[in-house]
Amino acid sequence: MSNFPSLSLVPAASEAQSAKDFKSDQEVRWCPGCGDYAILAAVQSFLPSLGLARENIVFVSGIGCSSRFPYYLNTYGMHSIHGRAPAIATGLAASREDLSVWVITGDGDALSIGGNHLIHALRRNVNLKILLFNNRIYGLTKGQYSPTSEQGKITKSTPEGSLDYSFNPVSLALGAEATFVARTIDSDRAHLQGVLAAAAAHEGTALVEIYQNCNIFNDNAWEPLKDSDTRDDLLMRLEHGEVILFGKDKGKGVTRTSEGHLKVVNVADVSSDALIRHDAHATDPGLAFALSRLSDVYSLENTPIGVFRDIQRPSYDRLVREQVAQVKERQGAGDLQDLITGNDTWTVK
Repeated sequence: MSNFPSLSLVPAASEAQSAKDFKSDQEVRWCPGCGDYAILAAVQSFLPSLGLARENIVFVSGIGCSSRFPYYLNTYGMHSIHGRAPAIATGLAASREDLSVWVITGDGDALSIGGNHLIHALRRNVNLKILLFNNRIYGLTKGQYSPTSEQGKITKSTPEGSLDYSFNPVSLALGAEATFVARTIDSDRAHLQGVLAAAAAHEGTALVEIYQNCNIFNDNAWEPLKDSDTRDDLLMRLEHGEVILFGKDKGKGVTRTSEGHLKVVNVADVSSDALIRHDAHATDPGLAFALSRLSDVYSLENTPIGVFRDIQRPSYDRLVREQVAQVKERQGAGDLQDLITGNDTWTVK
């Protein structure tokens, strides 16, 4: 049986598994070079570590390039409705405690038509693991700007440049009081799998934003964060309990100004006591939210990755089951037929 608390009721696999066991017989059909390939390989390699039977794992997706994911995993899965994957997955998680339920979505699917479903899954703390692939573009429909495209983005639907301010998915999730929020990158397999393991261990909704490259319609959107010459100076790797230091020589840190805001500084210019230590388990999401606002939309300077928040709160589906059990104990099991043919009925002519 898995040691992960959120998976403690999910049946264990009867024998050891490998990544091959989680590869389906379907031909993988994304554009050559798409970042989805790297994420798929990382997930297939990660799933055996859960120690769960494949028939007790479900991947639910919406619409978009990323939403082809369930076809390529040898688990149960559903390619569902545009933006509605969290709603469908909520039904599964609430009614089937023997399932590990994962949602695959993209920046358009999750944050545009699906925005309302996403924020309510997060606030309810349904036991879902939501992987949000962010390439800052609509890929499936051939290159329109998305909710995460930077202002001024020239696309097929914004030939003069986008006028919209972009969404920050991590800030949005923290604002919705999500109990687990993280960010990682498609090309950093070790970091990606570490974040996936932390998300799987969490009881409740875990949102993982994955910076993903669309090499056809928005190539190199995150390249400065991947290039070995620039990434160390731009990426702020968050580790719970550790002082936030980054830069090639760890010469940058984070302090709080007299006004209460966070600010990136040169470590040599401040005392060590002034530097912020990351606390992913803080009840108040204020620090995590402030960290999520540090990155520059255009230059990608000061971009935090890792687990922003990871707190314990009973999951929605656990509370539902406990409430139903209490009602049954108090009133006995209900009868569906009695409910259908009871007093509150109408005849439609």
